[in-house]
Amino acid sequence: PANIQPAANFYPDDGKDADYKSRWRSIRIMYFTMFLSSVGFTIVITSIWPYLQKIDRGADASFLGWVVAAYSLGQMVASPLFGLWSNHRPRREPLACSLLINVGANVYYALVALPLAGNRYHMLAARALVGFGAGNVAVVRSYVAGATSLKERTNAMANMSACQALGFILGPALQAALSFIGETGVAVGGGGLRLNMYTSPALLAALLGVLNILLVMLVLREHFVDDEGRHLCAINYESEDQVELQEAEGDIDPIAVLTSNLLFFVIMFIFAVFETIATPLSMDMFAWARTEAVLYNGIILCAIGFESIAVFLVVKVVAQRVGDRPVLLGGLSIIFCGFFVLLPWGDQYPLLQWEDIKNNSVVNQTFSSPLSITPIAPGASNGTVGPRGCPLAQSWCQYTPSIHLGQFVSADVLIGAGYAACNVMSYTLYSKILGPKPQGVYMGWLTASGSGARTLGPVFVSNVYTRLGPRWAFSVMCGLVAAGVALLAALYRRLVPFSVRHRRARDT
Repeated sequence: PANIQPAANFYPDDGKDADYKSRWRSIRIMYFTMFLSSVGFTIVITSIWPYLQKIDRGADASFLGWVVAAYSLGQMVASPLFGLWSNHRPRREPLACSLLINVGANVYYALVALPLAGNRYHMLAARALVGFGAGNVAVVRSYVAGATSLKERTNAMANMSACQALGFILGPALQAALSFIGETGVAVGGGGLRLNMYTSPALLAALLGVLNILLVMLVLREHFVDDEGRHLCAINYESEDQVELQEAEGDIDPIAVLTSNLLFFVIMFIFAVFETIATPLSMDMFAWARTEAVLYNGIILCAIGFESIAVFLVVKVVAQRVGDRPVLLGGLSIIFCGFFVLLPWGDQYPLLQWEDIKNNSVVNQTFSSPLSITPIAPGASNGTVGPRGCPLAQSWCQYTPSIHLGQFVSADVLIGAGYAACNVMSYTLYSKILGPKPQGVYMGWLTASGSGARTLGPVFVSNVYTRLGPRWAFSVMCGLVAAGVALLAALYRRLVPFSVRHRRARDT
């Protein structure tokens, strides 16, 4: 790892020094980069499932899991690589490279309907490349962690998570607004590309990526400070008067690092399951058509984003008074309540798709249930309605009670609040555990563990949900969250900042 020591000149943190202003200007560019990254992801998340159904009628919910997971798989591969790159070179290099990949991948996503065959696999590849470009999250977070003092870090991480939440709000809002273009849309040029509710969000994300590249290349400057806010020189610090750097005293606690990565895996697995299943679950349980599911889930995700911002504001105050670990524990407990509320109960059952029986697409000799069956909805002139209800291919639709809209919304509120608290506390606590060590690779591994969770989560929930139904899927999630709470409680005393741990060692 790169060695560090205080630079020859110390700049007082009085808000007037040019270097101080440059440092916070660059940090705010990272906020904006995180914001645009979040917009670029969420602007298509609610429309992936109906888009997949439109371009390839043979794709099912299981393949949806792989499409959603492809993003995180690409991010998991890229994060350590970009993190290592950022430890040895100016951070604008991996940032610009990753953003360029992201722009190209979003354009590719808008074109996946054009090939005559294998459209689902083109979508899979496009989402994997978008995720690879999103590996820059490790660089962004390591930059902010390295450019802030211990006192500034919780506030800076909360601000960055708030910017991420703003992107989380704006992305679904833009998708919901663009859904009024419809599935048919308008033709662009003579190549067959159509500007519709599925392609326009991806193209808009590409334009935002170009803007992000310009900001990173023209505005961003390198800064690195220690826990007290004193400027340090590092390998990627752009200065001609760098000095020979000394090893930071003390070692990082490997148990705390491993525990933090495991907890982050659980947290990201939880949210990956939640964001993947929301659209199929609402279409099955509430008989929403494709366009309705995109619009209503977009509105719900916007509301969760606003809720997250409120949570971040509260977390900044609460964490200063009670510490990071209690907030993390409380967030996990709230998430547990959310999944528990989502368990199906009662004697009402979901409406079934009549189209499956009408077209003989499903042969089910055991269908003798007195459940209600909704007739296929008449298609609109532009063909955007499609079948409604729970498909008979999912046999559990015949005997599993329906999830009520009130349950769905209540679970959204609880899981959204708990995830927001856990997300910001995970990054904040992890950066404090690492202390003054170069954090690019470590943040890369943390992002990779989250990406691994977001790879496995969609595959898990899409397969379990399709085959066994929501009762099994959400029961397993309750067990996973409970395991996370137990792990945090067992290793609670190890999860302390680097400086606190070594102060304890010196005192003993």
